[in-house]
Amino acid sequence: MIIDAKDKELLALLSANSRESTAELARKMGISRTTVTSRIARLERIGVITGYTVRFSEEFAEGQIRAHVMIRSDPKQASAIFRALRQLPAVRALHTVNGEYDMVAMVSAGSTRELDNTLDRIGDVSGVEKTVSSIILSTRFER
Repeated sequence: MIIDAKDKELLALLSANSRESTAELARKMGISRTTVTSRIARLERIGVITGYTVRFSEEFAEGQIRAHVMIRSDPKQASAIFRALRQLPAVRALHTVNGEYDMVAMVSAGSTRELDNTLDRIGDVSGVEKTVSSIILSTRFER
């Protein structure tokens, strides 16, 4: 997978605003719209870009309760745990990590009741041995 400096610049711009027009991206990069379109298509084709997402406004995010959930698990059941947690809408991301815990789930809930329910459901997944949660109080910056 070969990407050059212009691809990296394009990826940075798309990360900041994936809805920005190709004309605006081209202007910022000093290249043609056709070139931007071709680069995006190539990055999608080779699997560098696998999708686009929505970033919530600060006002909306303030209404959400977000938490990091550290998960200690039975390594033999990791695949089943991944599948089970993918089914929980409040689990926005799941990362594997090293150290005392094996995974970190990023959870976003609309209420403490929803968060509590999600934490219970995570704990009930077969192979999950222990969880420790930290509620996010504020985000200083996000990219």
